Amino acid sequence: RKVKLLGDCLLCAAFLSYEGAFSWDFRNEMVIILLTNEMCFSAIKFIHSVPRWVSQGLPPDELSVQNGILTTYASRFPLCIDPQQQALHWIKKKEEKNNLRMASFNDPDFLKQLELAIKYGHPFLLHGVDEYIDPVIDNVLEKNIKVVQGRTFVVLGDKEVDYDSNFRFYLNTKLSNPKYSPSVFGKAMVINYTVTLKGLEDQLLSVITGFERRELEEQREQLIQETSVNKNLLQVLEDSLLRELTSSTGNMLDNLDLVQTLEETKTKATEVIEKLSLAETTAVDIDRLREGYRPAARRGAILFSVLSEMALVNIMYQYSLASFLEVFGFSLRKSMPSPILPERLKNIMDTLTFNTYNYVCTGLFERHKLLFSFNMTVKIEQADGRVPQEEFELFLKASFPTRYVQPPVISFEAIFEQSSPSSPVVFILSPGSDPISDLMKLAERTGFGGDRLKFLAMGQGQEKIALQMLEDVVVSGEWLMLQNCHLLVKWLINLEKALENITKPHNDFRLWLTTDPTEGFPIGILQKSLKVVTEPPNGLKLNMRATYFRITEDALQQCPHPAFKSLVYVLAFFHAVVQERRKFGKVGWNVPYDFNESDFQVMYGGRAIDSFDRRILTCFSPSYNTSPSRAATKSLHYSLLPGSCALIIMALGACFCLAEAIESLPLANTPEVFGLHANAEIGYYTQAVRDMWSHLLELQPQTGETGTGISRDEYIANVAKDIENKIPQVFDLDQIRRHFGRDLSPTTVVLLQELERFNKLIVCMAKSLAELQRVSKDTATAAHSSCSQSGLSLCCLSRPSLGKLG
Repeated sequence: RKVKLLGDCLLCAAFLSYEGAFSWDFRNEMVIILLTNEMCFSAIKFIHSVPRWVSQGLPPDELSVQNGILTTYASRFPLCIDPQQQALHWIKKKEEKNNLRMASFNDPDFLKQLELAIKYGHPFLLHGVDEYIDPVIDNVLEKNIKVVQGRTFVVLGDKEVDYDSNFRFYLNTKLSNPKYSPSVFGKAMVINYTVTLKGLEDQLLSVITGFERRELEEQREQLIQETSVNKNLLQVLEDSLLRELTSSTGNMLDNLDLVQTLEETKTKATEVIEKLSLAETTAVDIDRLREGYRPAARRGAILFSVLSEMALVNIMYQYSLASFLEVFGFSLRKSMPSPILPERLKNIMDTLTFNTYNYVCTGLFERHKLLFSFNMTVKIEQADGRVPQEEFELFLKASFPTRYVQPPVISFEAIFEQSSPSSPVVFILSPGSDPISDLMKLAERTGFGGDRLKFLAMGQGQEKIALQMLEDVVVSGEWLMLQNCHLLVKWLINLEKALENITKPHNDFRLWLTTDPTEGFPIGILQKSLKVVTEPPNGLKLNMRATYFRITEDALQQCPHPAFKSLVYVLAFFHAVVQERRKFGKVGWNVPYDFNESDFQVMYGGRAIDSFDRRILTCFSPSYNTSPSRAATKSLHYSLLPGSCALIIMALGACFCLAEAIESLPLANTPEVFGLHANAEIGYYTQAVRDMWSHLLELQPQTGETGTGISRDEYIANVAKDIENKIPQVFDLDQIRRHFGRDLSPTTVVLLQELERFNKLIVCMAKSLAELQRVSKDTATAAHSSCSQSGLSLCCLSRPSLGKLG
């Protein structure tokens, strides 16, 4: 142990200095590179505070414990990369007894609160930190503490603030991959709290056992608390004994108080050691029973990882761990019970997978649903060892399935069932979508119609009105919809703060938001909200179903004419064709129109501005008018298709129910149905596959190495060498001129000029490729030399992926 102490101390120092910002896998790789076979290192064995941290809410996996060590013992103040907000909850619980103060840069009095915390030695948590950090706190971050005439102070802004040594400063960000400037890494201890698959699996295991075997989980938590107390007590006894021995003078046997203290300490220590031994045995038994539920916990961790990756596809696809835990708990309650554990686990996993898919798909654009289901399926198969990563990468990068390909139909009742007073519902708008009418119908059905549903269209000057309306409906238990929130993105930070301050809302209160996808939308609102994408369903059948089923029976009965219902069916068919042609791009419409339900209810003519688009509408509707009056709109309803088609569809009403006719339609349609050539779908599917593949590649682990096992620089050098070998020789212009003789035609003159330029291009390419190979070789040599000389610094220099954090 003494021989290894020096190396362990070196690794501890390196660990505290460099590793905080990196992921779990890369931390292990950095340590493994430096370890020899005789050296053994685990940061946990140096810390006795771990049980107490776990009891305060820190997850028990090794990554979280490492982060706890970095947060507590590093010399720099911690800046926690915390997308799942686990560090935030732990720090709040850890410091709640020490009068913790919290603020963000957006608070107008945050400097005053920070000043008071520094002066009186209270911990201070600065949350919601973005990529820009206000330089006003630089002196505090860098611990530029000054001592003048016995007074200890730090300069904060333009003030000298007395500095209490008990002051602790924490910074926290929800961003998953913030791009901080290099200076930030020198000022703060950047710590990556992003949850790992194994860590999340352990947390979900506690949730499952708490639901299935509550007494077992309570016993385990109590055991952790008792273990923490007993270990601390043992440490206190040891310290007390050493203090007594140190302060004792003369013959120790003559010191009766010391002998009595030794006896009492020995007795208490024996009792504590026996309790710890019993606790260890009990913990083994409890862990064995808990392990039976691990497959379901592993499935939940996989599904959450897939959810988190969707933010790379669209910035609006943000999901917090807290919201996923709600889906997880809901699935545990809804899954079928069984006394047989394997059957119970299968029911939990099937229900959880299905509920997670439905929960996410309500907030996904149609073009991303297949991507999500495919990625989910692949990750589940990979976890079961049926899809090797190497083969999957070959499938993605080299050449050209599932029960989840059918997208769910958005039901507003189901959305209302999943909503809660503490979680807003965010409608992510798309062309042709308008959730207002559906929400109004839902409000009427649930008793929140009329004055109980309040609307406010956001824009300049509406900020104070929105906050006042929010305060009113939270208390009264009404519904509030804020429309077009993307118009006031900066103000949404105030809305986020107002939502965080709501502690006990009325049970009937609901907040509904509509917004376009936008980069600046607050992540905090997105993560805690239920996101819903409303867009026209994909396919003629689903589009007609969504349109036709919105029509109430009273509306269908309002006209006594026998052909009315059939004509409504014709109008729904025409509306579906108009919507579906948009996905073919310029082939469908020259101008991308936002046809929506209002067109179905009123008119279409006001949108078409292109002459060829108007001709298409005329083809489907002979009575189409570019500026339709009420009479023209009425006639449109009665002549939507060429005469023979309209008569055939009208005849369907006499044969069977039109709803059954819609259900009998095929899910897939050829382009001819929409009046397009059969080749029109080639471009559509080609572009859809390209988009999906590009997103799949973005979701793969980003490393600087290729799949062949060679480094990035070697790969570049090989490609450059291959291109260099294919470069042709320069043309001999003198010989070519002699071949044509003295009488040169204008065409020959142009040819010679182009050959001269082509020779310059060949020479430039050859020179550039040679330099590129030389640079790659020098980089590899320098990295190898640095490896042999600087040890740990190799880990920081040889990984191109580190550039993301710098």
